Amino acid sequence: MQHSSTTLPVILTGDRTTGPLHLGHYVGSLKNRVTLQTTHQQYLLLADAQALTDNAHNPGRVRDNVLEIATDYLAVGIDPNLTTICLQSHLPALADLTLLYMNFVTVARLERNPTIKDEIQARGFGRDIPAGFLCYPVAQAADITGFKATIVPVGEDQAPLIEQTNEVVRRINRQAGFEVLPESRALIPPVGRLPGIDGKAKMSKSRGNAIQLSATADEIRKAVRRMFTDPSHVKASDPGRIEGNVVFTYLDAFDGDHTTVEDLKARYIRGGLGDSIVKKRLDDVLQALLAPIRDRRRALARDPGYVLQVVKRGTARAREITDATLRDVRAALGLFTLN
Repeated sequence: MQHSSTTLPVILTGDRTTGPLHLGHYVGSLKNRVTLQTTHQQYLLLADAQALTDNAHNPGRVRDNVLEIATDYLAVGIDPNLTTICLQSHLPALADLTLLYMNFVTVARLERNPTIKDEIQARGFGRDIPAGFLCYPVAQAADITGFKATIVPVGEDQAPLIEQTNEVVRRINRQAGFEVLPESRALIPPVGRLPGIDGKAKMSKSRGNAIQLSATADEIRKAVRRMFTDPSHVKASDPGRIEGNVVFTYLDAFDGDHTTVEDLKARYIRGGLGDSIVKKRLDDVLQALLAPIRDRRRALARDPGYVLQVVKRGTARAREITDATLRDVRAALGLFTLN
């Protein structure tokens, strides 16, 4: 049974459909979502329209990953009876809201958004930034308000997007003269970004430094073996550094036995503990975590019709909710109506 949305706080979250999900997604959001679905009315957006803002030249990549990511959701324990999994591009009210909200946001404000500013720089867009990409904070405001969500789980780097959503909400409410839309708050996970296995920046599909949720036992083993540790820790007897040591970062994130991990850290810093022992422990932890996810994923892959049905049902439900919000906003702004 779906939750009664009248009693539970509404949470909106989701992923761009540009590739299968990995351990960074698991520790940053998926694990949290599985817990939150029992205490919140949770909507999970397969953000294919947003993925097109910088993949319009390759729509196949976006299309092919819609059911891949939906399968990942189900494999990690997202329950479609508790969480509504829906497809962004099939919720036309979100596009209509985006268009409306664009009239309440300036280009200067969009360019000032730290998240967008950083991305423009990282991608080397210069002035050749796609308009869809620049307006992504407006589209995200439409996503969040379309579901009247009050909680949005995001990484720390995404917090400015929530602030910009609330600016839009305040402008709409001021124009309407009453609260038609609620403000939302960012829910930032306690674990920061998971670095890639190479120790560089974040784990990312495009950098090839990620461990996918569908990774085989062999792929996990190889990835752990390649992991960046402390380059000056040559012999087991050498004292080692744990700062920036990816193996320990991952143990902190995934190993439930914190006492043993702290003990290993102390021994590593003192000297007398080889990388291979620490890596063996991490390999065991990751194999135990990913084996059941991989098995469920395999079972789901044998029944793609089921995954498609889950997305269809969730999208139909989400459409009712977002259409109702659009009607509320149009009425509140006093727009012309034909009915």
